[in-house]
Amino acid sequence: MSTIFLTGFPGFLGSRLVPRILDADSELDVVCLIQARLAPVAQARLRELERARPGRERRVTLLQGDVTRPDLGLGRVRDVQGRVTHVFHLAAAYDLSVERELARRVNVEGTRNVLRFAEACPHLDRFHHMSTCYVSGRHLGVFAEEDLDVGQEFNNAYEETKFLAESEVRRLMNGGMPGTVYRPGIVVGDSRTGATQKYDGPYPIIRWLLRQPRIALMPVVGDPREFRANIVPRDFVVAAVGHLAFLPRSRGTVYQLAESEGLTVDGALRELARATGRRVIRVPLSRKLAKAALRRVPGLQPLMQIPPAAVDYFAHPTLYTSENSRRDLEGTGIQAPPFSSYAQRLVDFVIQNPGVPSEPMV
Repeated sequence: MSTIFLTGFPGFLGSRLVPRILDADSELDVVCLIQARLAPVAQARLRELERARPGRERRVTLLQGDVTRPDLGLGRVRDVQGRVTHVFHLAAAYDLSVERELARRVNVEGTRNVLRFAEACPHLDRFHHMSTCYVSGRHLGVFAEEDLDVGQEFNNAYEETKFLAESEVRRLMNGGMPGTVYRPGIVVGDSRTGATQKYDGPYPIIRWLLRQPRIALMPVVGDPREFRANIVPRDFVVAAVGHLAFLPRSRGTVYQLAESEGLTVDGALRELARATGRRVIRVPLSRKLAKAALRRVPGLQPLMQIPPAAVDYFAHPTLYTSENSRRDLEGTGIQAPPFSSYAQRLVDFVIQNPGVPSEPMV
């Protein structure tokens, strides 16, 4: 039986990728590296997997550790490494407002440590790295799957450290390490149920609209008809990774799992207005003024609950191509559905589940 080693469980993507892997091949088992503080959550996720399909739980092993430590906090790992054929590295600090030092330790040093673990696996078939489209920073124009360092500037430490982490992975891939990189856009909940584990990305906008009367005010930056909203649902990302990961041709490939319909920020706002039953009055602001107001006007940020760092993505100047993804997903039925087809489900889930946290899992 081959072993998958996975970081980032019981996180937003990892919680759904593990059952996808288990269902894909009955000869695979999964070892999940988890933080000690998340052990109760991880155990609860395993129980959910078992209830959904008996027999899954016995094929998953939870090992407490820490990606920021050189030995991953595991001490002796040779027994595990001897069985590992695939390493999936999903663990990261996903917060747009994350402090630089924490982002560096988790995203950059953590990736280096997991890479060292993978390099010592004698039967390694593939290293799978979960990156992000936003390694592009604020690159003006088209950013292709083959692009990485194009002299871009970054909005925040999250983007910069994810860029540095992918740079480490790509350097080893260029040196011969078998690897695959996945770059999702802004990931939201399930397109069929709306379910999510966190309210970030567009969710503060949903909640802000829901707190207002039928005629709602929404600040917009730049021209919302010009900028793109690169939103993809979690089920699409998990299905795409689950399929692409085990294709021989995906070795050495970068996949941008991006919104394929060219959704504009204005289009996304129209869909959210429809789903929340609001008539939205747009209030034009500059990007700089909007961020400054959220940071400095007393009571504004607690009222709107929109992080200042999120403002940059309302006027994001980058367009993402996905030729590799379209080519290797062709004929599978796996594609990013249009936002209009599931926006209502996202809103309904928010209404029915007000207690879901906004803070990302680090």
